[in-house]
Amino acid sequence: MIEWPSKINIKTLEEVILFRERLEKLLVKEIIEIKSAYSSILISYNTTIDNIYDEILKLKAIYSTQNEVNKSSFRQWKIPVCYDDEFALDLDEISLKKKKSKQDIIALHSQAIYTVFFIGFLPGFLYLGGLNNAIHFPRKAIPRLQIEKGAVAIGGNQTGVYPSQSPGGWNIIGNSPIKFFDVSKSIPCFVKPGDKIQFYPIKLKQHKNITALINAGVYQLESEVLNG
Repeated sequence: MIEWPSKINIKTLEEVILFRERLEKLLVKEIIEIKSAYSSILISYNTTIDNIYDEILKLKAIYSTQNEVNKSSFRQWKIPVCYDDEFALDLDEISLKKKKSKQDIIALHSQAIYTVFFIGFLPGFLYLGGLNNAIHFPRKAIPRLQIEKGAVAIGGNQTGVYPSQSPGGWNIIGNSPIKFFDVSKSIPCFVKPGDKIQFYPIKLKQHKNITALINAGVYQLESEVLNG
């Protein structure tokens, strides 16, 4: 386990992504898998490490030769979200406690551009940073036993989308018809850490139409290459 200071910020994320990419290229014959989170990387080796101190020095040497992250290898995705009352199970509570109208909360949530920090908890569950401070909201004390696939939620200072039906303790404010994890695809999750996400509001009818297009395999998700 390799750890950075425990905080959520873009600079740390860029270091984690760059180091992970270097490790995957240079240790391809030695590792089983590499997992990354906000401020850590876990390396699983396929053999026993004979001398852990030599391996640490090797990893430090790799880290010291890093360059800058190539931002053009990332994309910004436009994700449709229906904030209709049918889906927004916790929007009334957030509105009441934050003393903001539901429309104001929807506007604040959909105007932000979020960074994908890592993917975990469930396959395709994106941990997104960049939620407006005005709509931070604590996770539920008692999680729901079943949350609908596509549920868009707020948990503390983060937002995300549940890619499949599951238990969960985040506050549900909408639903996206997009499939964030699809085992039939060569790359099951189209998003990767470092990508950007921007949600945009849609009506209930649009949600149904997009769902039908996705099921028919003809829906094209909007995205653009990031420059930087």
